[in-house]
Amino acid sequence: MTSFKTNPIGLEELLRDCAVGKVQLPDFQRSWVWDEDRIKSLIASISQAFPIGALMTLEMKAGAANTFARRPIQGSPREAGDRMPDQLLLDGQQRMTSLYQTCMRKEVVETITPRQKMVKRWFYIDIRDSLRDDVDREEAIVGVNEDKTIRTNFNREVVLDLSTPEAEYESLLFPLNQVFDWDAWQDGFGDHWIAKGQPQMRELFKTFKNQVLQNFKAYRVPVISLDQETSHEAVCLVFEKVNTGGKPLDAFELVTAMYAAQGYRLRDDWFGDGKKPGLQERLQTFGRVAEQRYGVLEKVASTDVLQAIALIHSKKVRQDAVAKGMPESELPAVRATRQSLLDLPLEAYKAYKDSVERGFVTAAKFLHQHNIFRVLDLPYQTQIVPLAAVLAEIGEKWEHAAVKARLARWYWCGIFGELYGSAVESRFAKDIMEVPEWLNGGPEPTTVKDGVFRADRLRTMRSRLSAAYKGIHALLLEEGAKDFRSGQAYGHTVFFDEYVDIHHIFPEAWCKAKGIDVRVYDTVINKTPLSYRTNRILGGEAPSKYIGRLQAGTPGTPPIGADVIDGCLHSHCIDPALLRADDFDGFYADRERRLLKLVSQATGHPIAGADVAPAEEEEAPADVLRDTGIVAAAD
Repeated sequence: MTSFKTNPIGLEELLRDCAVGKVQLPDFQRSWVWDEDRIKSLIASISQAFPIGALMTLEMKAGAANTFARRPIQGSPREAGDRMPDQLLLDGQQRMTSLYQTCMRKEVVETITPRQKMVKRWFYIDIRDSLRDDVDREEAIVGVNEDKTIRTNFNREVVLDLSTPEAEYESLLFPLNQVFDWDAWQDGFGDHWIAKGQPQMRELFKTFKNQVLQNFKAYRVPVISLDQETSHEAVCLVFEKVNTGGKPLDAFELVTAMYAAQGYRLRDDWFGDGKKPGLQERLQTFGRVAEQRYGVLEKVASTDVLQAIALIHSKKVRQDAVAKGMPESELPAVRATRQSLLDLPLEAYKAYKDSVERGFVTAAKFLHQHNIFRVLDLPYQTQIVPLAAVLAEIGEKWEHAAVKARLARWYWCGIFGELYGSAVESRFAKDIMEVPEWLNGGPEPTTVKDGVFRADRLRTMRSRLSAAYKGIHALLLEEGAKDFRSGQAYGHTVFFDEYVDIHHIFPEAWCKAKGIDVRVYDTVINKTPLSYRTNRILGGEAPSKYIGRLQAGTPGTPPIGADVIDGCLHSHCIDPALLRADDFDGFYADRERRLLKLVSQATGHPIAGADVAPAEEEEAPADVLRDTGIVAAAD
């Protein structure tokens, strides 16, 4: 029989118990290092007194040193492992280790970046930003290098130096490892600013202490403690149930906990309830083709769905405030930040969840129409959020040709303007406000205005991780690019059955033999989508030779007429004459112009060097728009 009790315990007490070995880990716990973004998220939650989830421990029998092999919390003093622990931590290792090393230990924290690079960091809280309502708390948590600097220009230029307490005072950055014992730092801070003739800065720190630091002191963590009589089998079963691979603390888990207090099971919506698949599986499998396990929505996260809902909800709240005559300066913001997810009312979630699901499904249809079938080929994962939110708002109106054309232009401007790589939440907010209005006859959205492609950008695009790189190949498929060997357009069947991928036009081996710089031949200008079998035929020889082989035929391929091959080459924006002449320089300049023309037509922006300026956007007659509900009928 297993019994347990639940007690809230102060965070400071728990961390001090870790330091002296009263709380240790069972040795079947794997070692784990949270990346610095997760650490910042955890710290931000505690600084705002948000829940971080319960811990689970196992009480240890007196004298039962061999019940389980054990080890102290990583980073604790060596002597912590010499004593018999009172509790073994079954669930919460990552949280407690991260908090112990950042808040209690006086040494630099060894962690990893989101790209898995090992780094050493000191963590600080920005005093001023942590007190601002318009700054997401995670942005107020700062990590600096082991030498307490932040550097730019490949580590050559120091932009922030916190190597002395005086530098910390001057920068208004409080060291996190003093959150439980700030008196000495506060005294130094006060003396520093008094000496500078600004004693009022002490009031700023007092406010920071009361509103932020006290949250650490007062923080209490729910601890579920299993009885010491719990069997080994039961402990292992519990451990397997509560540890699912070190899942990071995210807004979805916090929202789940808040909705649970109101009797709503959010996790069932996302993961399913055992009777029917959840939203995660429905989105992942929608629109999959051929032998795909998942479709283009494979990596849509629970927080992406919440963001789309938050955009629509916060827009409605703002519109209601405008209707009530609220002054512009007091209008609530349209947001998709982490905080906006935590502020999302349950009733708003219920009101919009179905339409947002339809928005994501429609987004997959939209992407398929533009020849983006796999998540691998998706230029920006992030851009799906505002796309789904906009589609959720406009509903069936998206099926009108004029609306589709404008949505496509907005989408390509985002890709070729390379606008969704970072700091995207503010752009999401502009999109949900501006794009539906544009579809209703309003002004161009900011994303369309900003989405200008630089003429020289093609010459630097080498990595298939680049959004614009993927965009080029989606445009080629949309233009009807045909396989050199079969002459088939890369529709669904060819795309998946023939293993189409991106390959060199002038083969790499040939370019190297001719001494062409890799920075030239390896760009998107010299690449195009080809099937696996066709690329095998091309080999590493000159284009004139592999075209000759295609025309003559191979043991497994009949001869292909020169005019047919030329038509296929034209569909890839390739001049057949230049390719047949093995004229790399001529080909390179010509194809660059052709690709720029494609981008110019897609974005609606003229580009220097393109063959022609983009065509004027086709406008649907107002009465047609009214018939579809895009433009309201006149009063």
